[in-house]
Formats: sequence, structure tokens, C-alpha cells
Amino acid sequence: MSEFSTLLASIHQEDEAFSVTLPESWLQGRTAYGGLTAALCVECALRAVPDVPPLRSAQFALIGPAAGPLAITVQLLRRGKSAAFLEVDLIGEAGLAAHAILSFGTARNSVLRYQDLPMPAVKAIENSPSFFPDKPMINFQQHFESRMAGGARPFTPDADPEYLIWFRHRDPKSREGLVPLIALADAPPPAAMVIFPKPAPISTMTWSMDILTDAPQTRDGWWLIESKTETACQGYSTQRMMVWNADGAPIIAHRQNVAIFV
Repeated sequence: MSEFSTLLASIHQEDEAFSVTLPESWLQGRTAYGGLTAALCVECALRAVPDVPPLRSAQFALIGPAAGPLAITVQLLRRGKSAAFLEVDLIGEAGLAAHAILSFGTARNSVLRYQDLPMPAVKAIENSPSFFPDKPMINFQQHFESRMAGGARPFTPDADPEYLIWFRHRDPKSREGLVPLIALADAPPPAAMVIFPKPAPISTMTWSMDILTDAPQTRDGWWLIESKTETACQGYSTQRMMVWNADGAPIIAHRQNVAIFV
């Protein structure tokens, strides 16, 4: 099993592009799952322009399958006194797989100190049962420890379509830093799967996120992820999501549009 830190270390630069080959253990069916694709885009952006300020916002369009050898290109769109915008394309064997727009910004002094993203009351990690099965059905799930802190499991149609799950990387070297966190933030299946009457394919189409701190940190690598379905109709679902650290500080506010085939 290729650990996440090992996968990042295997990225190398060739001319104006970065290259990496995905092992099967990181796939979701025939493609990388969205969190891994997004994490690779951010990692290569930070390598291409290493002196950018902290990442503040990101938008990912997950266009096609990302598997096997990948090429990742980064372009600096604009850089001002406090902000920078980068564009990233991730290209797989079948063509363009993902397009990302990343917004970086330096912290500024402000008189405003407002926050209304409290972490809900949840079970303690040690009192929470596993969310992923011991033998995961999807390859990439084997890389994460998961504990169900609230909400429902997939395929329970009478329940509200929402999750609260503690997650961390099994790889101890991947329990710090923004890039591993982005890979982890998309580890849960779409919340709409709670109300699926039976297993069926899904595919994340777009993912937008706002990072709420300069340097995300937590205790023992654990993060709480909340996912709530807002709509599920006409073959698509929309969901809003949150990541808190183990002490209840909000870290990422994000949302996704997901194609559903049920």
C-alpha cells in the first residue's frame, strides 16, 4: 500500500510539467477520488510557486478520469501585493481530468472578529464505531481511519442524508499540513448516499472550498468532517461540508455538486 507521503515524494518535474503515477490503492473505480486529485493540484502549485502566501480559496472542476500517469501544469495568473491566483490543469491518459483555480492571500490586520461555525456535539473519537468497513469496498478508503460521530450510514433511506465522521490518515507522516488535509476532506462518500435505496455510481463534478486558517493543525491527526445534502434530484446532488479540528476550531468550509446515478 503506497502511503500518501510516499505518493507525494514520487512527484517529479519534467520541463514545465509535474508528473506522478497513481497506484491502484489510491483509486475509486477507474479514477482517483476527488480529494486526491485536488490535493495533487495544490501540491504542484506550491512546488511551482513556493513563496505564495497561504491558500484561502480553491475551486476544482473534476472533468474526467485521473488514473495511471498524470501530468500537472501550473500557471501563475496574477500576483499582487497580498494575493496570488494560480491555475492548475491535471491531465490523465484520457485527457484533461481536472482544472483548478487557487487563490492565495496574506493575512491582514482587521477590526472584524466574527465567526459562526460551531462544531456540533459529537461522540468522542474513542467512543465512535468505525465508519469504513474493515475491508473497504473502494481502494482508497484503506488509507484512512474513520469513526462515525453522528448522522447515518449509506443506504438507510429513512434517515436524514448527513454524516459526522472523525477521519485521519493511517500514514503518520500525512497527519500534518494542508495538502494531506485536502486529500482527507473528500474521503467520505457523498451524503446523498444515505438515502440511496441501493448501491449506485457517483461522480463529484465540482468542489469549492474556503480555508479558514493560515496553518491547519489538530491533535493526533484527527479531523471532524460534516456533510449535509441540500438537494438530490434530476441526477445531481448538492451538499455543504465542514471540517473542524479536534479542538472544535473551524478549518475548511466547502461544498460540492455530485452526479448521482440512482
